[in-house]
Amino acid sequence: MKKKFAFLFASLFLLTACSAGPTGGSSSDGSADGGNKQEGDTIKIGVNLELSGAVAAYGSAEKDGIDLAVEEINAAGGVLGKEIEIISKDNKSDNNEAATVAANLTTNDKVVAMIGPATSGATKAALPNVTKAQVPLVTPSGTDDAITVSSDKVQDFAFRSCFQDSFQGTILAKYAEDNLDASKAIILGDNSSDYAIGLTEAFKSSYTGDIVMEENFTEGDKDFQAVLTKIKNADFDVLFIPGYYTEAGLIIKQARELGIDQPIIGADGFGDEKMVQTAGAENVSDVYYTGHFSTNAPANDKVEPFVAAFKEKFGKEPSAFNALAYDAVYMIKQAIEDQDSADSLDIATGLSELKDFQGVTGDITMDANHNPEKSAVVLGLTEGKETSADTVNP
Repeated sequence: MKKKFAFLFASLFLLTACSAGPTGGSSSDGSADGGNKQEGDTIKIGVNLELSGAVAAYGSAEKDGIDLAVEEINAAGGVLGKEIEIISKDNKSDNNEAATVAANLTTNDKVVAMIGPATSGATKAALPNVTKAQVPLVTPSGTDDAITVSSDKVQDFAFRSCFQDSFQGTILAKYAEDNLDASKAIILGDNSSDYAIGLTEAFKSSYTGDIVMEENFTEGDKDFQAVLTKIKNADFDVLFIPGYYTEAGLIIKQARELGIDQPIIGADGFGDEKMVQTAGAENVSDVYYTGHFSTNAPANDKVEPFVAAFKEKFGKEPSAFNALAYDAVYMIKQAIEDQDSADSLDIATGLSELKDFQGVTGDITMDANHNPEKSAVVLGLTEGKETSADTVNP
């Protein structure tokens, strides 16, 4: 997921940051030059998340997943005989702040890897600074394709545990046609968000039916009555809302109250309980969205113990954001063990070579573009409750 903000500060860093892969060679003892070295009695991993501000629900959920994973790893003896130390900073759901946090974590705190941000705009703002420091970043939920590949070049220090927008948009187009028998679609998207724009482009390029109408809104809008009245009078089979839970909840509520009863589909931005709270559970039926995780469609045998441990620690069922962040920690652990090193350049190499990693969100092999190859789940809601979960393989 991602949000688009103006970020002059990050842009200035982008002008001077190295966007190439690791440029360091090897020293006489065989260790890699450049990057941050593992020093001291702990392995320092930075956390750069939206813990306050507009999308704090995502960042806070991911922090819970990170905390559980680190607690488990340290209780089992750590990594290479050392405990993981988390250094967490709040980027306040602001791209400028995300860039500053990335600089502080890599330069001042000397972390050897970083988890987050949660949104794509903030992740892209952080990338110039982690690239300059040669420290790998794993975003649990930054889905913009441009995070890992920019101007046709793979970003050597950018990784993710989630799938990307182009995959989500394609899956939703296929699901609308094959599962919902939808031959006519309307798109109501957030034109202020890279996330929504990317999803819209992917959906339009894959959908073989007719797109009978395409309308826009802007982040922060509250009243959708005019556009929804226009939509109600159209002939269509499915309404696609590429956007976040904040506006999606309001749109769903107002659409259902106007008598729009066609299926509504969206991407992983729907995946927060606040979407249902905003819309009202009675309005959230025949609503479908792409998810990274579902207890109703477990990816493997790791899911059940993860769910049990999460419920014991936090007293609730884990969400996709909890699970994606949990996997991000274990991906870094696996990379360290595979390389037998916790230096940042070696971790980046280990992440790029990750193969057949068993995460709770699926079995992951990192492709050449630093995107995980794994399945997706399309979740269906009835009166605000998950009532279907269809696994879709790439």
